[in-house]
Formats: sequence, C-alpha cells, structure tokens
Amino acid sequence: MKKTLIILLLSSITCSFAQNVAPKPFGPVPTANQLGWQKMEYYAFIHFSINTYTDMAWGYGNEDPKLFNPTKLDCRQWAKICKEAGMKGIIFTAKHHSGFCLWPSKYTDYSVKNAPWKNGKGDVVKEMSEACKEYGLKFGVYLSPWDRNHPDYGKPEYITYFRNQLTELLTNYGDIFEVWFDGANGGNGYYGGANETRKIDAKTYYDWLNTYKLVRKLQPNIVIWNDGGDRADLRWVGTEAGYVGETNWSLLNATGDVPEDMLRHGVEDGNAWVPGEVNTSIRPEWFYHEREDRKVKTLPQLLDVYYHSVGRNATMLLNFPIMPNGLIHEKDEKAIQELTKTLKETFKQNLAKNAIASANQTRGTKELFSANRVLDNSGDTYWATNDDVKAASLTLDFGKTTSFNRFLVQEPIQLGQRVKSFTLEAFVKEKWIEIAKETTIGYKRILRFPTVEATKIRLNILDAKSCPLISNIEVYKAPIILTPPTIIRDKEGLVSFVSGDKESEIYYTLNGSQPTAKSEKYTSPFKTSDGKVDVKVISYNPFTKQSSIVNEESFDVSRKSWKVISTDDQNANKLLDGNAGTSWHQKRVQSISPELVIDLGKTETLQGFRYLPAQNWWEEGSIITNFQFWVSKDGAKWKLVSEGEFSNIKNNPFWQVKSFEPVVAKYIKFTALKTAQESSAPGYAELDIITSK
Repeated sequence: MKKTLIILLLSSITCSFAQNVAPKPFGPVPTANQLGWQKMEYYAFIHFSINTYTDMAWGYGNEDPKLFNPTKLDCRQWAKICKEAGMKGIIFTAKHHSGFCLWPSKYTDYSVKNAPWKNGKGDVVKEMSEACKEYGLKFGVYLSPWDRNHPDYGKPEYITYFRNQLTELLTNYGDIFEVWFDGANGGNGYYGGANETRKIDAKTYYDWLNTYKLVRKLQPNIVIWNDGGDRADLRWVGTEAGYVGETNWSLLNATGDVPEDMLRHGVEDGNAWVPGEVNTSIRPEWFYHEREDRKVKTLPQLLDVYYHSVGRNATMLLNFPIMPNGLIHEKDEKAIQELTKTLKETFKQNLAKNAIASANQTRGTKELFSANRVLDNSGDTYWATNDDVKAASLTLDFGKTTSFNRFLVQEPIQLGQRVKSFTLEAFVKEKWIEIAKETTIGYKRILRFPTVEATKIRLNILDAKSCPLISNIEVYKAPIILTPPTIIRDKEGLVSFVSGDKESEIYYTLNGSQPTAKSEKYTSPFKTSDGKVDVKVISYNPFTKQSSIVNEESFDVSRKSWKVISTDDQNANKLLDGNAGTSWHQKRVQSISPELVIDLGKTETLQGFRYLPAQNWWEEGSIITNFQFWVSKDGAKWKLVSEGEFSNIKNNPFWQVKSFEPVVAKYIKFTALKTAQESSAPGYAELDIITSK
C-alpha cells in the first residue's frame, strides 16, 4: 500500500513539473527569417519599367530603351511616402516581363545604360536601395523569371543569364529582405526579334531548388516569394484583389500542386511553414495609367485590404505605380496618408491595457503561463493550458462598461499555429452575447464588428490542434468610416446608387463639382442624358454630420439603343446592364473563336473599348485573355482596329481598357481568341465603348 502511494505521489509531482515546463513546438514552425518577415506586417511594392511609357500592363520586350527618361525621378520621395505610411520596407521591380533592367546589368544591353535618363549612367535599383537605407526601410527586389526580350528565353542558356542577373541584384545592393519571382511564365514575346510564342514548364525549367540555394548563399537573411515551381518561403494567396481567406493556415505541403483554394486558406495539416502574402495595387493595375487617376483605392477599400491581410494572419504588400516623370502620384500619396491616419487613430488606445485577465484553465501552477501574459505586451510570453487540453476560455474584465468594435488576438507562432476555431463573447447587461465565431488565429487576427458596450469579453477556444497558446490580446474602438455609394447606370441610362450605410443619406452631382450635403439628394433612380456624364456621390450621416469620401464614375454614351445581334440568347443583355454582378457566358462552337456583334443603334466615333470579365473568382476560366476588336459602318465590311492580350487579367480581373485611332462605326465585333482556361466559354460582365470627345 505504501509503495502504491509513493508511486502515485511521484507521478503527481512529475506531472505537475511537466506542466510547468514550456509546451513543445507543434507541427511546422517559422524560420527566423520567416518570423522576422511576418513581424514587418505591412510594406510596399513599387512598379516602374519601360512599359510605364507605353501605357501597357506588360511590356512586350521590343520597347525602345530611349523611351525611358523619368525627368523627375526621386526614389527618396517613394521611400519618404512609405516610411510616413508606417511601412517597413519596399520591394522594387528591378526587371519586369519586358526584360528591361532598371540597373546597368553587364549581361544585357536592354537596360538603363542605353536610356537617355542620366545619359545612360543611372541605376534606379541603387537609388532605391540608398533611399531605403536613408529612411530605415528594408529593401527587396522583384526579378521576373519570364523575359520577353531575351533571345535565349526557353532555352537552357537563359537560366545562366537569369542567375547572373540575380547574383548582381543580391550582391551589389546591400541586404535584401525578400526576393520576388513572378508566376507569369512563357507566352508571346519579342525574344530578340523572333516574335513568337514560347512555352516552358515553370516547375522544372528554372531548376528552382538550385536557384534557391544561390539566393540563400548570397543573402542568408532573405525570404523567397515564388508563385510557381518548388515551394518557397512565402505563398501567393491566389488573388491580387487584396484579401486572404478568413481561415488562413500558414502551412502547405512541401511538395505537390497547390489548388487556389489551398493558396487562399492554407492547409491545416500541411508539413511546411509557408505563410501568405497579400499583394495588391493601390490602383486597378500595377503600372501607372493616367486613366486610373480616378480609380485610386478609397479609404474603405484600403481598410478592407488591411483587415483582410494583416488582420487575417498574412502580410500586406501594397503597390505604388510610378508615373512617367518618376514620382508617385499625389492621389496615391493622399490615399495612403488617409489610411495611415485612420490606422493610427484606430490602434491608439488599447482598451484592454488595464483589464484583469482570468482563464478557466492554466498550465501548471506558476505565473509563467497565466492569463495575464496576454496583456504584458510581449510576443515571447503567453497564456497556455495543459498539454491534454484542446478547448479553454480566457476572460478580460474591464471593470466598467466599455465601448469597442475591434478585437486583436495573436498566437506565439514560434511554437506553431494551433487554434482551429474560436468564439468571442461580450458581457452585456449581465448576459454573455456571442459577437463573433471564427476559425484560425495565427500571428495576428483582427475582428471587426458593430460597436459593443460591455464590461467583459471572453475568448473561447473551441478546438485546437494542440494545447492552445495566446500571446497577446488587444481591444480598440475604431472611428466610423462611411463607405461611399456604388454607382450604377443601366442600359436605359438610369442612374442608381447603392449604399451600405443604412442611416446615411446620399448626395450627388453631375457637373463635375464635389458633392456636399447641400447638393442634390438622392431619393430614387433618375434618368441622365444619352451622352457622356460624370457622376460624383457621397454618403452623409445627418446625425454625426460625417461625410464619406467621394465616389465617381465617368459614363460614355448610353447603351439604350444597343442590340446584341450575334445571338438570340436574352441573357446576353447582361453585358449591357451596367451591373458588374451579372454576367453572360458565350457558347463556344468547337475550336471556332466566338464572336460578339453589337449594333450601336447609330453611328459613333470610337477611340477605344472596355471589357470587364465576370467578377466571380470561381469563373476565372471564362476570362478572355486574347481578343480582336472590329468595327463596321454597315455590318458587312469589317475593319480590325485592335487586337492583343489583356495582360495579367486572370489575377487582376478589373476593367480592361484598349485605345485605338478614332474611327466611325455603327457596329462593333468582339472576338474572344483565348480564355484563361483553354476551350472554356468566354465570360462578360460588361462591354463598353469609348467615344471621341
């Protein structure tokens, strides 16, 4: 009997001791480089190249280097804007798909050394690197694996060229925190004058594993982003729209194909740590286009990007397109300043700072893993439960009624990502009310919800892969930001506004002036002229006297008299209804490229057209990537006025704008030569024309 008691006592002591020891890492964990990168949270992309001067999304590779002449280029302006925005670094497009190098590479003549800028003596990469050092920003480089200029692309010899250029960039410009290898690989290009289409196997052609070895040898502290080939340190999240999935595991499997759904959400039981990076542009496209000066992301849109990236266990990589003069546009600068101001105001006062934390389960008996650890402002300490616990609750008592609408929670990811699901409750009028039910946490999760007044909040871990660990909790009250109404003009020329703010009123103008609460008040859809019209609109809260930012749209001639005459499918009218949420899919007959013919109803002077693909991401196979655009006066004799590709449209499915020399026509014909997935039915959300002024 005594022997049994002694054994039980020793067992109890051993168990108690074990629970006072820090929990072991569970599953894959980040490397030191990955952890340092994750803590950056928010940094910039800079897109600038030869195609900035040709108004193209992607350069073809035959653009004349003499076009590159930024008369006011100032990398310090770029760095200053990023620093003041709270960004931690800049990734610069040293070479995009055109093959034009923004440093004087000794391995090609297709670079700034043959441009008039600084008489061929300039080096944009060097100036960017030096500006980052001056402003205390980390520096990264983008080097496109695809090169539409080089004659050897597609051949084994090109890999040597590619690695030589990579060596230049990783050797001559100081510490590099990230290298970015774009996933666009192969297609039509100049290729030294061959002017042909070249296809490669992105998984094998670049011999990525040996390329990675070179990268890590030259820059030991670097992280690698790669959309194709062998698994890199970071992953694309499957879209350039500015968000990652609400469920977001920082894990993938080390080998094998990665479906887009896995890119968006990660793999719960993945065997490799590959966190997501959300890359998006402050404008619809990556390179500068003057027509997008009115399409800079609004404050509500930028806030959505922030909460859907940093707030969902990812990082936010926001792009600034550089103007032909070499500067960031003032509208882009203003937009990022507004975001910075709002984020500073939102996260200025942590309402949980003086709260009292308690938990229904705590690891061991010591203070080392107590609930108070979530409030000590240290990422190295954490609340922990015993090893055999997968569900537990942690409560914060404010001591008084407190108003809040943001909840921030973090796991110590150096020990793995564990939480599978959780709820958040608020103690309101002596009753617990659920205000959120979510899945993963990871490095950082930020929840947004309507303002709550409560004396306590409770985090309930419903399920975890191993004993849950929480390193930090913060609570905030963010300012209310009104969202501007969406503008729609239908086929008949009827304009309507859609607002998500139920208590707000809507005011608008049609004369180009800025709307205020003294402008025309919107009560119901209204008719405009059949000609061009500029619409500007705001939401206005009469109780707080607060206005949203201005939303604006420029509409061309109305489509009231247009008729789709190439099909009797009535659903085809959806591409003329002015609603981006509706779409039409054109039947494909065997290998014949489908033609869409429209009678404009009257003769117009055209100088371009616009195409918007179906906006549902799961319909991406229907996105038209290559096209021809024809015009006719009589519907019998046709003239080809535009043809080519919608560069990067699969990842960036926004309005595509193509211009051509003015031409008079009554009929238009759009031919879908190729879609994102071969043989899929071409999809249209909208098709419109651009008429001469």
